[in-house]
Amino acid sequence: MEARNLREMLAEAKDTSELMVDLAYAALFFDDADMADEVDELESQISDLVHKMRALSIIAVRNPREAEAMSAVMQVISAVESIGNDAVDIARIVTRRLGIPRQLVLDLMVAEEVSHRVEVANGSHFANRPLGSFELPVVTGMRVLAVRRGRQWVIDPGGDEILNPGDVIFLRGSPDGIIRLRELAGAHEWHPPQAEETAALTDLDRAVDTIVEMKNLSEVAVGLAYSALVFRDRSLAAEVRQLEDRLDEMKIRLELWVLRAAGDEVDPNTLRGLLHLGAAAEDLGDQAQQMVWLIEKSSDLHPVLHVALGDTDDVVVRIPVAVGAQVAGRALGDLELPIEPGFNVLAIERDGRYLYRPRRHVELRADDRVLASGPEEGQTALAELFGWRMVEGDDDELAYEPLDRRE
Repeated sequence: MEARNLREMLAEAKDTSELMVDLAYAALFFDDADMADEVDELESQISDLVHKMRALSIIAVRNPREAEAMSAVMQVISAVESIGNDAVDIARIVTRRLGIPRQLVLDLMVAEEVSHRVEVANGSHFANRPLGSFELPVVTGMRVLAVRRGRQWVIDPGGDEILNPGDVIFLRGSPDGIIRLRELAGAHEWHPPQAEETAALTDLDRAVDTIVEMKNLSEVAVGLAYSALVFRDRSLAAEVRQLEDRLDEMKIRLELWVLRAAGDEVDPNTLRGLLHLGAAAEDLGDQAQQMVWLIEKSSDLHPVLHVALGDTDDVVVRIPVAVGAQVAGRALGDLELPIEPGFNVLAIERDGRYLYRPRRHVELRADDRVLASGPEEGQTALAELFGWRMVEGDDDELAYEPLDRRE
C-alpha cells in the first residue's frame, strides 16, 4: 500500500535504503547480477519517494519557524537518498564486472550477519503458506527483510503474508542458516566458498581487512545516526562523528594498500572494486554525520523525524544490564539474541565509551548500556533478559523497572 503521509514515506524510504545496502553487499558476496539489479529497481522506488517527500515538505511550511524545522527533515531526506545511491554504487561493482578479491568474499563469509536472496519454488515448503508458520529466526537464524512479488515490494512483511511460488524473499542473519533456508524454499544446493591456505599477509590482505572494517563501521554509523535522532542524544551524535573521522582515515589507508598491491601482479579490476567500495563506505559515514549534525545545531527538530525513524519495521532500544540479569556475565554469542527475541546489538556503552558491533565473544557486564534494534513485539522478552519489566512511563513512553520490584 502506498504511503499516505510524510511520516510513512520517510519510514519507508529509510527501510528501503537500508535494504538496498544489504542487497548490494550480498550481490558482491554471491557475485549475483540479479541481486544487483534488485538494488537498481529499489533506487527508482526511493527516488519517487524522495520527490514526493520534498514536495510535501514544501507544502507543509506555513511560517519561518516551521521552515527551519522542516529544513532538518529535508536534510534527512537527502541523506537517505544518498545512502540509497551509495548502495547502487556498490551493486554496480557486480553489474559492471569490476570484481573484488576472493579474500574479501571469504572475509564476508565469516561475518556474524549476511544478507541472502532466495526464490520460492513451486511445491517447496514455503509455497502457499504464511510466512509466520516457519519461525525463520528460530529455524534458520535469519529474519525476512522484504518479499518481491513481480514488480511489487512488501517491505517488513507480517507473519500472515502468504508466500507464493515465484516470490523472492530477502533475508538477513546468520550465514549458518543459508543452507536450511534454501532447502525450505526449494532452491538449488549452495556451497559456501572455502578458504585456501595462504602465505604471509600481503598488501592486498591489508586492503581487504580495511574494507571489511569500513563496511562494518559505516553500517554502525548509519544505525547510530538514526538512533541519535530518535533519542535526540548528543552523546550518540558525538560517536557518529568519531566514526566518520575513522572512516576518512581508513579510506586514505585503503588507497595506500591498494596502490602497493598494484605492484604484486594483482588483477587491477579487483583493485578498482576495492576503491569503489571504500568510497561508498566512506560516503555512508558522511551521510550519518549529516544526520547527527541536526542534533547539535538544531534545538527544534521536527516531530516527524522522531515518529518516522522510531516507528519503522525495527525499533531501537537503549537498555541497561541490571545486576543479576540473565545476560550479565554471558557472551553475546551464547545469548543468541538475534534469534530470540530477535534483537541485534549495535553497540555497548561501557565506562563512557562505545563498543561498536561487538563480537560474539564479548561478555555483557552489569551497568553496561546496550543499543539494539529488533522487532517491537520482542521488547518485553528483551527487557526481561536484561533484568527489567516494561512499564508505561511519562508521556506514554515505555520505561523499565526492576523485575524484582514489588507491586
